[in-house]
Amino acid sequence: MGENTRIHWAWVILATCFFDLFINYSIRLGYGVVLPEMIRDLDFSRTAGGTIFNAYLFVYVALTPLTGYLTDRIGARRVIASCSLILGIGVILMGTVKTLPLACLFFAVAGLGATGMWTPVLTVVQRWFSLEKRGMALGIISTGYGLGFATMGVAFPWIVGHFEWRFAWYFLGSGALIMVLFNGLLIKSDPESSGYLPWGQKEPGDPASVAHKPGQNSNWSIKMAFQDPTFWIIGASYFCISYSLYGITTFMVDYARFDVGLPLSRASFLATIHGICMLPGVLTILPLSDHLGRKKTILLCNFFITVILIGILFIGDSWIMLYFLIGIMAVFYGAIWPIYGVCAGDYFPKEVMGTVIGAWTPFYGGGAIIANWVSGMLRDTTGSYDVAFIINAVMAAIGFVLFFKVKKAPGTFA
Repeated sequence: MGENTRIHWAWVILATCFFDLFINYSIRLGYGVVLPEMIRDLDFSRTAGGTIFNAYLFVYVALTPLTGYLTDRIGARRVIASCSLILGIGVILMGTVKTLPLACLFFAVAGLGATGMWTPVLTVVQRWFSLEKRGMALGIISTGYGLGFATMGVAFPWIVGHFEWRFAWYFLGSGALIMVLFNGLLIKSDPESSGYLPWGQKEPGDPASVAHKPGQNSNWSIKMAFQDPTFWIIGASYFCISYSLYGITTFMVDYARFDVGLPLSRASFLATIHGICMLPGVLTILPLSDHLGRKKTILLCNFFITVILIGILFIGDSWIMLYFLIGIMAVFYGAIWPIYGVCAGDYFPKEVMGTVIGAWTPFYGGGAIIANWVSGMLRDTTGSYDVAFIINAVMAAIGFVLFFKVKKAPGTFA
């Protein structure tokens, strides 16, 4: 069936997942764009702003391992569609908040919905594409979160000018609810049960590429993954790079607005630059990783992220250099998250792929949560982001060094 149809269903999966990431990352990364106006209107501190985001991240981190497990057991379609519904409800409620506890509660609901918008998405896409095509496929869908962030940078000043910041949440929540229908109708959890081979696989039975059926028994267990030092080294590196990047992206619009002194439209434009510049990264670096190898590609990305974060410390109030460095950083930012995710399929069997990606999420989320609190508190207490940004650069350097210890996975492109 898969070889004779004109459009392989893998591409329908890819298109649907693209829009899932577009909506989800418009919400997650767009929070930093909405943050300055929201905390000003509600009279919240920057520490409170970081606490709201951390409520989202706490739930996301705690429950993503469960959604990864459920993806392996009951299939991606049910998980992604259900989480789209929860995400939409939580984000719409964000537009109604007037107090800090309610803001934390409603963004935590959004975080619960977001658990289905990354790990299950990466898992289902990897199952629908052969090993040699995964980097390309994830590069394509990853343009969704870059475009989502870029759109927020342009749209938010318009929303504030014509309505108020609350309508940003109403629009985004409505988009998530629309995706419930598309996810329920178009997502198919694995190619085999639908009569396909993974796209790019010519013959059935290739152990490196053949899709895994949800609920299928396996001799491999997640306990075995936990006993593998590679799992912990990759996780620790993931933690460090997450800290370094969230420490800048959550607060970069606020930094440009109040430390550099840019007006809202020019400060928000950083998000647009960041989102647009992600696109060449995910479209070139991710396919490159299919040939160069995941380890070398991750080392390349982490090295440049470290250098750029150091550079931001020395540019002073130059908004031109800030635009430039954020744009270059975004090239590698866009690629780094899915490359870490692809490592699950390269270093561990397909039967536990979703579970491994989910189990790495606490490392990612832990880095982001700590970065949000530490950076917000340092800005509130010192009056600038200088110390916070120094810590970001140090953490990126540690993430780079840690990945040197990861060995090449035998028989893969890792």
